[in-house]
Amino acid sequence: SDVCSSDLWVLTSYADVAAGFRDHQRLSSDRFAGPFGQQLSAVSSDYQALFGFLSKFFVWKDQPYHTRVRALVNRAFTPRSVEVLRPRVRALVTELTESLRGAGETDFLAGFAFTLPVVVIGDYLGVPAEGRQDLRRWAEDLGAVIFVSGNDADRLRKGEQAMEQLAAFLRPVIAARRAEPREDLLSGMVAAQERGDFLSEDEVLANAILMVFAGHETTMNLLANGMVAFGRFPDQWDRLRADPALAATATEEILRYDGPIRAMARWAREPLRIRDREIAVGDRVLLAQYAANHDPAQFADPETVDVSRWPNRHTTFGQGIHTCLGAPLARLEAQEAFTALAASFSRFEVAEDTLRYNPNIVSRSLTR
Repeated sequence: SDVCSSDLWVLTSYADVAAGFRDHQRLSSDRFAGPFGQQLSAVSSDYQALFGFLSKFFVWKDQPYHTRVRALVNRAFTPRSVEVLRPRVRALVTELTESLRGAGETDFLAGFAFTLPVVVIGDYLGVPAEGRQDLRRWAEDLGAVIFVSGNDADRLRKGEQAMEQLAAFLRPVIAARRAEPREDLLSGMVAAQERGDFLSEDEVLANAILMVFAGHETTMNLLANGMVAFGRFPDQWDRLRADPALAATATEEILRYDGPIRAMARWAREPLRIRDREIAVGDRVLLAQYAANHDPAQFADPETVDVSRWPNRHTTFGQGIHTCLGAPLARLEAQEAFTALAASFSRFEVAEDTLRYNPNIVSRSLTR
């Protein structure tokens, strides 16, 4: 019903989507105000843990809250900060690649694409290793809420339960970092709270939950979508195999061609005109990154994978002040994964007769 409402505008050209991302003054990201807030207020009292924590996710906020919280965690996700993880990521990738050898047929999504990012973000945050499988399940249940898939009451009930379990899992970890700080992101967030930069412990907890979810779900889907894309264009796999120096541009091309996010929603805080259309206050605007990334006005031969494509200013990570915080980490993981897999396997094929994707408008995610 959301998608068919008359107050939803869909932007599909590269120029309009890029401009929409940068227009943070008139197009709001706040999911707890405007039309999104009206929808949520009808059910939020039944799911207090879920919406209490979601409302503190900085990605769904406007200035000044967004600016303040993002600034606190931004230093941890700069390309330079993330680069120190490359040896650890490379070792993990090597281990996972070896596990695929001789397997014949394997579920790449479950055996490789899930494991790499959940271990990396777990290490980076300082989350205990024994909780990884639980993290996956909770992240999936949160994803059903965030990406709007499945029956409303059922997904909200599961989301509420997942949020409560995630909070219960992370609270003692945060308490341990407060007592004994380490060199990890949770310790940095706790230190920021103690300096008075965060308002509350629940803000620390909410944004730690956000990191777990965002740091795992989208990278997992990027890796799986990438292998499907390379399966369609085996000549590009051969190019990457022959020249590992193409890893960076190859990763950008996979992000463009079949990235893990299809669209992001905004709503109009004030009237605006886009081309010849009048967008009213409160109207929702869907920025369709997937369409923008395949716009022939911006990309030559957009339906073809070219691992040396450059420049490649895709919209997969958004643009402007809401550009994806975790982009450097996702890039590093994908570069290492695709390089190692291409070096190890001269050929592979996607064994699924029909690829099945989770049915929602935001995420581009395979079921297996």
